[in-house]
Parts: sequence; C-alpha cells; structure tokens
Amino acid sequence: MKKIIAMNFFKCSMLTLLSLIFFVASTNAQNAGKISGSIIVKNEKTGEGATVSLLRAKDSTTVRLSAANKEGVFIFDKVGDGKYIIAVTSVGYQKNYSNVIEISPQQQTIQLSAIELIPARKNLAAVTVTATRPLVEQRIDRTIVNVDASITNLGTSALEVLEKSPGITVDREGNISLKGKEGVLVLVDGRPTHLSGLDLANLLRNMASNQMDQIEIMTNPPARYDAAGNAGIINIKTKKTTNSGYNGSANFNYIQGQYPKTNEGINFNYRTKKLNLFTNLSHSYRKGFETLTIQRNIRDGNTKALENYFDQESNKIVKGNSYNAKVGLDYFANTKTSFGIVLNKTLSATDITNRNTTNILTPGRDIESITKATVDNDNEFRSFNTNLNFRTVFSLKRELTADIDFVTHSSANEQFMVNSYPVSPDAAKKADTLQGRLPQNINVYSGRIDYLHPLKNNARFEAGLKSSIVKTDNNASYDSIQYGMVVHDFNRSNHFIYEENINAAYVNLSTPLSKKVSAQFGLRLENTNKSRRL
Repeated sequence: MKKIIAMNFFKCSMLTLLSLIFFVASTNAQNAGKISGSIIVKNEKTGEGATVSLLRAKDSTTVRLSAANKEGVFIFDKVGDGKYIIAVTSVGYQKNYSNVIEISPQQQTIQLSAIELIPARKNLAAVTVTATRPLVEQRIDRTIVNVDASITNLGTSALEVLEKSPGITVDREGNISLKGKEGVLVLVDGRPTHLSGLDLANLLRNMASNQMDQIEIMTNPPARYDAAGNAGIINIKTKKTTNSGYNGSANFNYIQGQYPKTNEGINFNYRTKKLNLFTNLSHSYRKGFETLTIQRNIRDGNTKALENYFDQESNKIVKGNSYNAKVGLDYFANTKTSFGIVLNKTLSATDITNRNTTNILTPGRDIESITKATVDNDNEFRSFNTNLNFRTVFSLKRELTADIDFVTHSSANEQFMVNSYPVSPDAAKKADTLQGRLPQNINVYSGRIDYLHPLKNNARFEAGLKSSIVKTDNNASYDSIQYGMVVHDFNRSNHFIYEENINAAYVNLSTPLSKKVSAQFGLRLENTNKSRRL
C-alpha cells in the first residue's frame, strides 16, 4: 500500500525530483563518513559495554551514542562532514576523550588509536552510594538506552533522541534505519505504531523525551516480535510512576535559533493500593530551515572540456504544531493481579515549503536555462489509541499478560507542485503544475496473550499468541492546471483499500551460559491473510 502511494507521488513529481537530484546526491555524500576505534582498560582487558559518545568539537553536543562490543570495538557510520571528539565512559573508570578528528570529502574514514580507560580513584574517607543507570546497556538480544541518563536529552523529542542512539540513523525526511537497514518496526510500550515515513516522524516529534524511560534497540529480535521487524525493532518504553500518593511535574523548553522551537508538558500521577491514575499533556512547536547551495562543473566525458556550469540553491522551511494527551487507569485486584486501560490522542499539523532554483550556464557563465521548482506540502495527522491490559503473577514468578488494542490513524496530505522555466531554450515551454490530495485512514484491532516461566539458573521460557486486523484506505487524487482550468489526472490518481489479518504463535528460551555469554532459541509461526481493492 505504501509503495503504491509512493509510486504515485514519484510519477506526479518527476520533474521536481529531476531538478532536485543534485540536492539528494549531495546530501548522501555529506553523510558518508565512518569513525571506528577500540577501548582498552589498564589491565589489558577490552572495554566491553563502555558508552561511547560522538561529540561535536565546537560545542561538545552529543551527535550519536554507541557501546563497545565484546572486543571493545565501536563504530559510527553515516557521519556528516565536520570536526568531532569521541568521549568514553564506564562505571568505575575515569572519563576519557580522543583528540579532535575531522570528517571531510578528502577523508571519509577514520580509524582511531585505542582509547584507554583508567580506574577511578576511590576516596574511602567519604563514601556515597548512589543507584544510577548507565546511559547504554548491552543485553543478550538488545541494546538499551536510558533516556534520563543523558542531560542532552532534556527538552528534545523522541525522534531527536533516536537520532543519537546506537546504530540508528534518521534522514532529513524522518525515515528511520537501523544498522543501514530500512523498514524498521517501531513500537511504543511493545505495541506497533503501524506507521511509516512522515506519519511516523510526526508521531515521534510529538512525543517529548520526558515521557520516555528507555529505548530498546533489537537488530536480531526474539521470536516474541512480529516477523515484519526482521530489519530490526525499536521499542520506546514510556514512564509510569510507582510512588504512592500524588506525583506530578511540569516542563517548558524554549530554543532560539533563526526560528524558535518550544515544547511544554504536564505529568500527573495518583497512586493508592488499589488504583493508579496517570496522565500526560504535551505540546510542541517547531520551525526550522535548510539551505543548500551547489556549484558544479559539467565536463565532456572524453575531452574533459567544460560544457556547462551548474548553480543550484534550495531553501526549505518546516513548521509544525503537535499536541498529545494520554490518560490511564490501573486497578490492582490484589498484589499479583492488575487490570488497566490507557487512552492516547495525538494531533499534529506540518507545513513544508521548498523553493529550488537551478541555473545552467555556458562555459562563459552566460545563462542558458533557469528552472524554478516549488513544493508546498500541508499535512494534518490524527491518532487515537485505546489499550486494555491484564497481568497476573502465579507462584514461582510465573507471569501471564494480555493486551487488547484499538488504534486509528488518519491523515490529510495536500500537495502543490510547480516547475517553471523563466529562461529555457524552448521559449514556448509552459510551467508544469500539479496538485494532490492524499487522505489516509488506518484502523488496527489486535489482541495478544503472553506467558513467562522462569527456569533454574536465570533461564526463561516464553510463549504467546497474537492476532491482528489492519484496515487501510488510501485515496490519492491528483489534478493538473492547464490554461487556468483544473483537469483531473486519472493516470496518477488511485484509490487503494487494503485489509490484513495476521495470526501468530511463538516460543522462546533464553539462558546464560557464563557470566559473559548467553544463548537464545526461538520459533515463531505466522499466518497472513490479505485482500486489496483498487
């Protein structure tokens, strides 16, 4: 379904894409850097599990996070041009830094010398015991980022936190990839969002970092998760207060660059022995811009003689307003059994304006042609999520959980695209104008039940069943403007209805083999039934 809509957009905006092709190529080239290195400790052991931060040299802001593997090796790929510093931290050791390094078109790959961690000095005269979580944790099947462990996450959105997380890359359009693989499955509290592209980006931009507890990153997910996550799974776990009585907080953040960015929110929680009531209200506003200029010499492939001079400037402005409301209630029937309901509502509006001017000049720098491309994109996104959940604990810490979810997403996307030719070898060439309306509605019904049985020596056995129904309605309608008249474009327009039913069952066994080595075995069976109408 997404591919068909994307194909329609590709067809309708071919001319615009041609005028922006150098913009895309240049963007990819500027994010092709790779930085790698290793960590050792004083007793010649590797720095396994150490947190590695990629910092901008000019202001020490965190660009990306990683963790050293079993050999103490770390890698940052798809790094943009610029100067950076590597910072390494680990519990019980002093923080250490690399020298300033620079990624440039002439040097895209950097292999650092080993960074040594030195044990921290101990002061026996005054000992204070504090329980703090590390920024990055390595588990048998996932990497965990503790959001509150980094002060740089304050006042940011979920999408901005993901940009800095190990192995995750977010491009300019908000598309998420994990270890270079696209099609990543994004979950919130273990539940699929059933969104991708701009809609998923809007949802994550609207989620403030103070709502987040942890990010679980799984490049090889266990059998519990859907087969759709074979490119990787990112699970965002939100906060839930466990303290009794009234608890609450409020936050307001304001950032001023050329344009302002704000986010504000309120958290409230009331908990007794029988009830837990919690709510979160948040709003965010953002306005940003991108400017790209490209100058290139176009030469003959054989003689290398200069044929044309290419001069392009692109200016993009993005404005967005987002609102989020979440309310939930847990009822504790006894110390081992609980029932809950969670309601979540999201509203967002995004306005994107892109102005692109391409000048083609002769070798003598005389204007040969000018193309101006304008793209206006207005998107309104609405989402409502209802969750009913149940949890009970038997003897020997055996656990049974169940969830029923109903999710509805709707978006209204309006596009207006114009290619004009103020100067062209073809004097009669007229502007190309296209307008599109792409409403989309997604309804999701799902239910699951999971069983956990602890075994000896910290081994775990898990099993579960899941069933889901997804109904999607996309109606892409395009019109062109010809001599002042609106003419419907039947070739580009397409009404696509898709329904999918997935039934799944899984078993999973995990066990530690030693202090540093664990094993996990899983089996998942899925049956998919689908239908579509054009």
